[in-house]
Amino acid sequence: MRIAIVGGVLLAVGAVAALAGALTPEAIAELASRVLPILGFVVAVTVVAELAAEAGLFRVIAERLAALARGRAIVLWLLVLVLATASTIFLSLDTTAVLLTPVVVALAAHARISPIPFALTTVWIANTGSLLLPVSNLTNLLAAEQLDLHPVQFAALAAAPAAVAIAITALVIFATRPRQLLARFEPETASPPDDRVLFGVAVATLALLVPLLVSGVEVWIPATVAAVVLVIAFALRRPSVLRFQLVPWQLVVFASGLFLAVEALHAVRATDVLAVIAGTGDSPLDLLRLAGAGAVSANLANNLPAYLALEPFADDPVRLMALLIGVNAGAIITPWGSLATLLWHSRLVSTGVEISWPKFMLLGLVAAPLVVVSATLALAATA
Repeated sequence: MRIAIVGGVLLAVGAVAALAGALTPEAIAELASRVLPILGFVVAVTVVAELAAEAGLFRVIAERLAALARGRAIVLWLLVLVLATASTIFLSLDTTAVLLTPVVVALAAHARISPIPFALTTVWIANTGSLLLPVSNLTNLLAAEQLDLHPVQFAALAAAPAAVAIAITALVIFATRPRQLLARFEPETASPPDDRVLFGVAVATLALLVPLLVSGVEVWIPATVAAVVLVIAFALRRPSVLRFQLVPWQLVVFASGLFLAVEALHAVRATDVLAVIAGTGDSPLDLLRLAGAGAVSANLANNLPAYLALEPFADDPVRLMALLIGVNAGAIITPWGSLATLLWHSRLVSTGVEISWPKFMLLGLVAAPLVVVSATLALAATA
């Protein structure tokens, strides 16, 4: 609810700017044409992910992973790492934070081992693993739309930094939790899905959706179709699941308010001072400067307004990717660095797992610079 309140305040700020003439109707219309399809995708893919979880898809996957691990925590962790990465890349970081967190906590309980390394893997990979595709992060969708990049072109540019960011994240997690990750466990017996029909529909829907998200079709179209298919299936089989809370309305209000408020700041040239911080050029040092500015801004404010404020100074694909490295992979220090981290913490609390924010931030202070610098240098070497 707090997110929605902040979003409402930001919408009010944008409305005042419009009434004062700082934001013209043409500017608002142009902004709407850019962001409405993106917000439509966010709504649709969230509904898809929520209903897939209700169908038991993530739980069944987690239990199969526990069986594959054969009692070795390190293998189970690596499988969770792969699952979190795939979920983030194809279904977005917020999906991973919201839906995978309770699954990995339950998985740890299922295996009778500490949930902390698995929970930390989920939230860090949700952020650092969200570089590869436009659909992986709201900031990526904005960047791809800004440069009119096909998903394959975007992935080609992002491949090296994305791989490095994930690898460095995994190394830091292992280095900080070796004893827990080298333990052994006795897995419990896996249980079948409650409704095999809904489970089959969810599997088929996601199997068809994932390739369409990288096909070049506007992503809101296949995501909306997939959401409609699952809504119909649940209306027929389990209508009680269909409730208003499936729609991420708080996120939509928050994002809409941010878009409008930052556009108003651009209109009155209040963000021009950031040009000095962001710099220019595509040399490794120039890219590190921009990525660093993005990471610091994301942790001070939030990765979405940080991206929007710095986007005008990332005027080519390579600089834009450096900015994404900063605001996506670098936003793992403060709790508010990304919305995914706040959503992750909310889900952790609901499962009875407590996290120490001071320890979280100290770990982030170690991991974020390593990830951002390594990924940016990988970008400079391959772009």
